[in-house]
Amino acid sequence: MNGRYWAILILYILMQLSSLVGVPFLYSRGMGLIESFAAWSMGSFVVTLIVIVALLLPERRLDRRPSLPRSSAGHAVKWTILGIFLAFIAQFAASVIESEILGIPPGSENTKEILDMVKMVPVFAVVVAIIGPILEEIVFRKVIFGAFYKRLNFFLSALFSSIIFAVVHFDFTHLLIYAAVGFTFSFLYVKTGRIIVPIIAHVSMNGYAVLVQVLLGDYIQEMQKELEQMQLILGGLFA
Repeated sequence: MNGRYWAILILYILMQLSSLVGVPFLYSRGMGLIESFAAWSMGSFVVTLIVIVALLLPERRLDRRPSLPRSSAGHAVKWTILGIFLAFIAQFAASVIESEILGIPPGSENTKEILDMVKMVPVFAVVVAIIGPILEEIVFRKVIFGAFYKRLNFFLSALFSSIIFAVVHFDFTHLLIYAAVGFTFSFLYVKTGRIIVPIIAHVSMNGYAVLVQVLLGDYIQEMQKELEQMQLILGGLFA
């Protein structure tokens, strides 16, 4: 792993740890705890992304031989569209295995807490749906998976990077889901050699979760109540 990638990894770790200082600081200045966390996350994520992009900009000029061969633009577009569906399928299949075979209750507490935070601070959705996925794909696929893939086969590289991906999210119960999604993103990266492809798939997944469970959550609940009322009325008519 070259010096720029080590710098990216260190920056990402420092960003994650910075909330231990930044959030208490903002909270001590009169902000609410949730607002403090959202504000610090927004600032630290944006700054980190800007610095990381600046580190990656000279990559094409400096690296005459990229670690992964880049596919054509048309091939990348095809796999971008297909990759979004593959990511959702992998997540669904892993969820079914967890609930039906392993007996793990559906639903992630980590995801629930994040979405609850978005409900309280809507602007935080930008971090959850866009900035976070971009950073994670650069760190976990381009840097960490890429480093493993130079020495190991695809399966082991995707497995190790996906486990690290899950550990960072502190969601050990749903390790299989993170692994399945991580495998899919790694596959898309290897298949196209373009990090933008798994980034779009990741943004699509997170954006869908925010859209359905947060922005449309109240509307969906209202629709469910109306359907339940209709079922009761129809049941009474035909009883």
